[in-house]
Amino acid sequence: MTDMKSKPLRVACIGMGWWSDVLADAIKRSDKIEIAACYTRSEDKRAAFAKKYGCKPVSSYAEMLADPTVEAVINTTPNDVHLETTRAAAEARKHVFLDKPIANNVSDGRAITETCRRAGVVLALGYQRRRESHFRWIKKQIDDGHFGKMVNAEANISRDRLGKIDLSSWRYQAAGMPGGVMLQIGIHYTDVLTYLMGPIKAVRGQFAQLVLPGDNPDVASLILEHESGALSTLNASYASASEYYLMNIYGKDASAYYDMHGGLRLLKRGDDKPVAVPAAKNDTFVEELEEFAAACRGGPKPEVGGDYATVSLAVVRAGILSAREGRKVEVEEILNND
Repeated sequence: MTDMKSKPLRVACIGMGWWSDVLADAIKRSDKIEIAACYTRSEDKRAAFAKKYGCKPVSSYAEMLADPTVEAVINTTPNDVHLETTRAAAEARKHVFLDKPIANNVSDGRAITETCRRAGVVLALGYQRRRESHFRWIKKQIDDGHFGKMVNAEANISRDRLGKIDLSSWRYQAAGMPGGVMLQIGIHYTDVLTYLMGPIKAVRGQFAQLVLPGDNPDVASLILEHESGALSTLNASYASASEYYLMNIYGKDASAYYDMHGGLRLLKRGDDKPVAVPAAKNDTFVEELEEFAAACRGGPKPEVGGDYATVSLAVVRAGILSAREGRKVEVEEILNND
């Protein structure tokens, strides 16, 4: 008898866009997972995807879910159909890898989590940024006590989208991506800040639309109050001249500085200048997908599941409400009312 744990996980991809290709490219770099089928409403898009990745294009989502050889679904559909598409997969006993955010509101996030739990299928969320080797290194140093009490952090995640956006895409519309840049990419760094600094209790937010066309914020800033009392700031932008990532973490006994151009550095209390820390680039997409495949085969639960992803969404939703009403918003308020 063939050992199922040694066989690649057979997945089907739903939602053909640029991000589906990012994940499919990562699948091709792994021997733990393989693409069996794909579906999207556009016949041309699914035919192109099937040709590129050597899988079967199917004519409906129902047909995909009815295939007994398909074990899991890679879901990159628009946020507002995450619940509908994930529920259908769970009811068909297919595991689900779902791109972040889990949904556009907390109630949908909870429903997605519960439907997968009831069906006994694995639900994993795509939060690959926390897996980057520099953040893993910082996390270990914090956990080992080298930073002492955590006091502050500052982060920036920026991309240039001027002239590069399709206003017909759900990703750039307020209805499809409420909160604009903060929900689309800023949520990656609210996640990293939670990972390194601990859970977030309250948020103050301010949003602006300065450069891009459309109806959604292209610049956003959050002040985050962690449960420990530490404070963090996060700026996210689609309106800057270039791509940029920064994460500075401050503890009582040590500080770490990371930016995409200068790499990772560490400064200990009493030292005069920071020391460079080698951090080799790792394949975060392959890591999260292979973790998902292992969980589907009975291994440990994915690092980021539905419960955490729902709280992560609530942090950004708190920032959106704060910006709208001009007040500090407790994350618990969102979890109770959204």
